Amino acid sequence: MRARGFTLIEALVALAILALVAVLAYRGTSSLTSGEAQLAQESARWQSLDRIFSRLEADMRQAIPRASRHGAGTEAAWSTLPLDAAGNSSLVFSRAGPEFALEPGVAGQRVGYRLEGATLQLLYWPQLDNVDAPPTAYPLIAGVRAFRVSALTSDNRWSERWPLRAGDDIPRGVRVQLVLADGTAIERVFALR
Repeated sequence: MRARGFTLIEALVALAILALVAVLAYRGTSSLTSGEAQLAQESARWQSLDRIFSRLEADMRQAIPRASRHGAGTEAAWSTLPLDAAGNSSLVFSRAGPEFALEPGVAGQRVGYRLEGATLQLLYWPQLDNVDAPPTAYPLIAGVRAFRVSALTSDNRWSERWPLRAGDDIPRGVRVQLVLADGTAIERVFALR
């Protein structure tokens, strides 16, 4: 009569199958964990970009057709122009009241956006008129390759420069293109009037 039990070969085959299942389970769990981390990082990136475009839109929706006075001269209420050879833009405009009013009855605020190095910056001037001090710059997002702004003219053409002629205050619409360091291009169009 033969003894009941497993032979050494049967035990080794069972261990090999168990090891294979364990490796597959580990790889699956590892893949899920890294996928979740990558998804969380990508989600945070898009949320950050959404906040930037929401901020930009809120500022532009508050744009007012009031030029900024500097001594005897004036600066246009809305100004966009190419800043460098790569076509990156500078955007500066007057908007209704400051966020944090230190003085009651302030007539507006001068704000702007520009690309400095690889960082998109928000610019605040301390007051609307007679500003000799440079603006305070706040970084919005790093890792930006290009920031381009175009204004929609009265004859429905896009222009990299605004104002085109004296008397132009706020364009009909604005197209903003942001190109990130990884090559991702995001374009938004805002209707202003």
